[in-house]
Amino acid sequence: MARPVGMPWSANSGTTARSKHEERRSLNAIPYLALLSALMGLVLAGYFYRNVKAAPPGNDRMVHLMVEIQKGARAFLRQEYAWVAVFVAAMAAVIGILIAPTAALTYVIGASLSAAAGYAGMTVATMANARTTNAAQDGPGKALPIAFRGGAVMGFSVAGLALGGLALVYILFVLVAEVDKAFEVVTAYGLGASSIALFARVGGGIYTKAADIGADLVGKVEAGIPEDDPRNPATIADNVGDNVGDVAGMGADLFESYAGSIIAPIALVAFALGLSAEQATVGTNLSLLSFPLAIAFAGMIASIIGSFLVRGGESTDSRALSKALHAGTNVAMALTVVATLGIAYWLFGDNPAFDNPFGLAVAVIGGLVVGWALGKTAEFYTSDHFGPVKRIADQARTGPATTILGGISAGMVSVAASVGLLVVGVAVAYWGGEMAFDSIGSLDGGIYGIAVAAIGMLATIGVVVSVDAYGPIADNAGGIAEMAELDPSVREVTDALDSLGNTTAAVAKGFAVGSAALTALALFKSFEFAVAQAGGTLSLDVGQVEVFIGLFLGAMLPFLFAALTIDAVGRAAQKMIEEVRRQFREIPGLREGLEGVSPDSARCVAISTKASLREMVAPGILAVAIPLVLGFISIEVLGGFLAGALVTGFCLAIFMANAGGAWDNAKKYIESGNLGGKGSDPHKAAVIGDTVGDPFKDTAGPAMNILIKVMTIVSLVFASAFVG
Repeated sequence: MARPVGMPWSANSGTTARSKHEERRSLNAIPYLALLSALMGLVLAGYFYRNVKAAPPGNDRMVHLMVEIQKGARAFLRQEYAWVAVFVAAMAAVIGILIAPTAALTYVIGASLSAAAGYAGMTVATMANARTTNAAQDGPGKALPIAFRGGAVMGFSVAGLALGGLALVYILFVLVAEVDKAFEVVTAYGLGASSIALFARVGGGIYTKAADIGADLVGKVEAGIPEDDPRNPATIADNVGDNVGDVAGMGADLFESYAGSIIAPIALVAFALGLSAEQATVGTNLSLLSFPLAIAFAGMIASIIGSFLVRGGESTDSRALSKALHAGTNVAMALTVVATLGIAYWLFGDNPAFDNPFGLAVAVIGGLVVGWALGKTAEFYTSDHFGPVKRIADQARTGPATTILGGISAGMVSVAASVGLLVVGVAVAYWGGEMAFDSIGSLDGGIYGIAVAAIGMLATIGVVVSVDAYGPIADNAGGIAEMAELDPSVREVTDALDSLGNTTAAVAKGFAVGSAALTALALFKSFEFAVAQAGGTLSLDVGQVEVFIGLFLGAMLPFLFAALTIDAVGRAAQKMIEEVRRQFREIPGLREGLEGVSPDSARCVAISTKASLREMVAPGILAVAIPLVLGFISIEVLGGFLAGALVTGFCLAIFMANAGGAWDNAKKYIESGNLGGKGSDPHKAAVIGDTVGDPFKDTAGPAMNILIKVMTIVSLVFASAFVG
């Protein structure tokens, strides 16, 4: 039975007017608690920064390499942000004119904080790499904590700035100023974060994979020299790419995912019930709007606690390292589950508008468990401890073609498992929401349950990103060990850490793309309500020709987007390969490693920088421009377009991320001494497979989850303009 909107808090519960007022006031404190927890996360990031900085960076050669990587990464990010700033300024002007000046302001705030988080994480990652290498001389027990703490600066910068910025925007524009179009203003914050994430992921992904492919194909396959050999001109560019793509780009990606997962249920409630800022603190509305921020608060505290539980052991076995690295994540998830139960009872237990307060806790916990399961599925398909990667490595014995076929099939099979898990998650979340309440006004309990399930997936984002950002630091540490010509035992330690990093990256991508699907669904429903509020109508009847056309256009776009980004990597890599070949050919003694002969690494850095900045523009603008154009032509076409893009975008993201991770670890499995080891024919075939997988897992694949959300959130922010 539908319940009235804005039912007074604790109606008919027998409480006094004073206790009702005190209860409401305590719920109004939730955004402030979320802001406080975000500040605590930033303080922890500062603590880990000082901890990493205090560790010795090693000898002069290691310091020199670290500085070169830092210089390249900073130069790229400065140029990238300068390019993106033009786009942000143009979008802010459009939003200010068509929506509201305050929405333009929050858009800029979201974009600025996302860029700041990426820059902070990159800065510390490029400090932590040499320090991890130096610690690896004393074994993994010393190296793993430094790499993790370096990643934790990224993790808690992302979590703290994303949650802190959103809480501050909510407090200022909804609770204090009570501006017109308050919830469109809050949603614009998420659009700002999405804008930076899109360009950072695409630009950084093109950079890192162009350098990686050039270094691998010419160095490993043609020249027959080890990975990260100091003779290879592309090695420094490759290590720079790890930081701008897999740290700064990944950070912006998960910043946007986290902010979007909190905004989605808030927007859903606001647009479904037609709330103004004044109605945001009324009874039932207050509890529904506060719940996402309360879960984010609990997840932040749990992540902070979990981050202190990561301890390194003395074994280089990846299972032991994985157990040590994931200890913090597992504890944070357990604490979040307990806190979610308490929060659900606190917010909904004494309100007769809700049948069962624990229904929404079930939805959140279901999302968290499914996110974890998606990560474990990714681990199964990308870790060399399991059958899929070992089969791909075995297929490398018969050449590159069978290696590539094996990776493609493994990635495709992983889509089936991941979609199955997502469907279960949606069903559980919908059931939990329906258990909590049937409907309140136009707000369906099941849809609200799906929206908050996305927060469950990303509630522990601080420690999840810490584990993910650990990977590029470990990868850089291995490169520095090779280029500094340290004892081979050091490279064994860093290789063990790096192999685990490939798996943790796949796990984080599973969380991100799973939350993207749920968040996009909630934002899509909010878009439907926003269109209705503006006086328009939206039908998803596929029998209507407009919807049918939109559905196919949406299904097509992720393929086009992936093609553009993979092509961009191919073109940039081609220039890199030609440059590396030229230097081997024209610099006497370089390939032979004569003393005093060094490559021109700066030229390779410049090639990757120039190519990636130029190539990122078309895919980035495409993702924003197409929904705007379609929205002004036909709402029905846009509705079908968003639905088609959501489904194919999710499946492509899973396929490419897991296929790429599987190829990468199949190569590393052979390099660890199996099937002939380094330099063998299976190794050369596996390197080619890994090269195909590079843009899959680090460029096109991760950009998919941003693509499906940025198009939906653009549509939501501009819904009133489309109808008008």
